[in-house]
Amino acid sequence: MSAANRRLWTVLALLFTTGWATNHFVAMMPVLHDRSGISDAALEGAFGIYAVGLLPGLLTGGGLSDRVGRRPVVLTGATGAALGNLLMLLWHTEPGVYVGRFAVGLGVGLAVSAGTAWTADIGGQRGTVFAGLTLTAGFAVGPLVSGLIAQFTADAALVAPFVLTVAASLASVIAGFRLPDTHRGPPGSAADTATTTPHRSLSRALWTSLPMSLWVFSSVTISVVTMAARVSSFEGPWVPGVAAVLALGSGVVSQTAARRGTWGPRAGIAGAVLVAAGFTVVAAGGSSPRPEAFILASVLLGAGYGLCLREGLLDVETFAPAAGLGLATGVFYVGTYLGFGLPVLLRAVEPSVGITAPIVVLAAAAAGSALLRAGQLRMGLLSRR
Repeated sequence: MSAANRRLWTVLALLFTTGWATNHFVAMMPVLHDRSGISDAALEGAFGIYAVGLLPGLLTGGGLSDRVGRRPVVLTGATGAALGNLLMLLWHTEPGVYVGRFAVGLGVGLAVSAGTAWTADIGGQRGTVFAGLTLTAGFAVGPLVSGLIAQFTADAALVAPFVLTVAASLASVIAGFRLPDTHRGPPGSAADTATTTPHRSLSRALWTSLPMSLWVFSSVTISVVTMAARVSSFEGPWVPGVAAVLALGSGVVSQTAARRGTWGPRAGIAGAVLVAAGFTVVAAGGSSPRPEAFILASVLLGAGYGLCLREGLLDVETFAPAAGLGLATGVFYVGTYLGFGLPVLLRAVEPSVGITAPIVVLAAAAAGSALLRAGQLRMGLLSRR
């Protein structure tokens, strides 16, 4: 294996464990409810407060890494995510969970934005695509492993999943200290001029990528949090873990199919259409969906998630100016992570508008994003030549 590939896989390991540290919490929500007496509303609030910590991390991490280098920002973020999970391990009460999830969000925001830009520095579009796949795999494996551990180690259900998550995060951080650093120079520098072409601009990168970002984690959270809680046929920490595997596993498959089939920017249209179809199934399922509706919705939403994530990241890597790659990546991820607040929003509006109408609106909006991307494709805004 070449030195560049070794560096790329080490950065991908950091992204994988960061995704794990982020999403394993969905499998711990029913455990914390049953063992610590934390209400479902409070747990969904903790799930959403993660985004409050995430946003400043995303907005500052990518741009900061453009100036000071990728490695210090990524390693700081990954360490912060580990410490947030350690805090929840030691303090699994409602205040502890809120503080821990905020810390995880702040750390993940730094690590994801700078880490994705780092993979682009090392591997170009190949690195960017693998970053999306690796994060997706981490998001899927984390809740599955933690859910299975919690299900079959009753006495250690509140301890063992957090211990494993913290250990995996710290191991990847230790490996990351051996990596040489990269960063793009300031605007006008040699590094910037060498890789900037006339079609690159921050506005073009965000105009094409942000409509995709809205359907990334909003679709996954509907499956993993909302649908998993509504299915009355099953219960236990393994249910959100299975939902994560169905949704995020479908995301890996759809991203792989798009890469091997060279679908190009059209994949974003397909992604938004799949999300709209998944939301339609969720709306039809109502407050107590059948297991087959739960499975179908998870697969549709997950496949759409994967394509929207892939295409948004490729838009950023293709169209962002070199010196602003980290910043553009961070802004794109801000759009994606807004979806983590969706379960809280749905719970808040449920008393006034019910559970079906908001999902129908989301389905229509996703279909609108598909139409917008089709128009961008016809106008030549998505050309990656």
